[in-house]
Amino acid sequence: MNIKHVNLLLLLLLTSVPKLNAQEAMAIWPEDKMPNSRGMKLDEIEVDERITQVATPGIYSFFPSKEENKGAAVLICPGGGYYRLAHHLCGFQLAKWLNTIGVSAFVLKYRLPHSPDLIERHTAPLQDAQRAMRMIRANAEKWSINPDKIGIMGTSAGGHLASTLGTHSEDVSAIGDPLDKLSFRPNFLILISPVISMGTYTHTGSHDNLLGDNPSKELVEKYSNELQVTSATPPSFLVHAIDDHSVSPRNSMMFFQALIDNNVSASLHIFPQGKHEISITRKLGSAALWTSLCEMWLKEMGFI
Repeated sequence: MNIKHVNLLLLLLLTSVPKLNAQEAMAIWPEDKMPNSRGMKLDEIEVDERITQVATPGIYSFFPSKEENKGAAVLICPGGGYYRLAHHLCGFQLAKWLNTIGVSAFVLKYRLPHSPDLIERHTAPLQDAQRAMRMIRANAEKWSINPDKIGIMGTSAGGHLASTLGTHSEDVSAIGDPLDKLSFRPNFLILISPVISMGTYTHTGSHDNLLGDNPSKELVEKYSNELQVTSATPPSFLVHAIDDHSVSPRNSMMFFQALIDNNVSASLHIFPQGKHEISITRKLGSAALWTSLCEMWLKEMGFI
């Protein structure tokens, strides 16, 4: 084979290699069966690695190696004030860290309350979270996951969604298919700088985006998750910073107090520094210890 033929062969090989796609989400709803939808066809809008309009709710999957797999899994709810999804910083990075400790991770791409497709704004994020948890359990054997060791993690407004899934028992995601029979209840909660209350110490943006203008007292109380804790609420790990001026650390403190009052195992860590930036890459001072503490807690609780 002469050099001309070799170059031609190389060119053909290079042009035939499929284009590598970025991480793609698996849809959680069957086509035309998504609840709380007007049936509109929306475009996905992403700006500066933040999604501001969700076209198709789904989960991004991240798996540890078979040798390191501990059998546990975590559904991650990215923050963004219920206006956008910071799915890279508050999703993908957390998922990759969880993989390093042998935990499978799923980043939830949930519908935002301002979507023009929604019939009822405040229900959509919870519907997507319930369905995603059921989908993970439905595939637990396939993905080498223990269905009794599936938790949920959330940062900021994502922490509100995570705590909502952990405290609300009403099924708002049933669509009449086999997944309806599976539990959407998480086995544990990991909440990072979470919005918890819709009352006095709420994050105004999250409150307004989720509940709209002038919500009823009943709706405010329903989504103030410190008021929804019962003895059935899963064990919880909470992280916050005392200098967080975006989401008051009182949110974590109130949730922790409610857990203790209901005899639910809980671990609360409020650091002197960290602002509203506690994550994997933005670690300030002693707040950098949160990942080690969380790993130790997961071991102590028997989840990994």
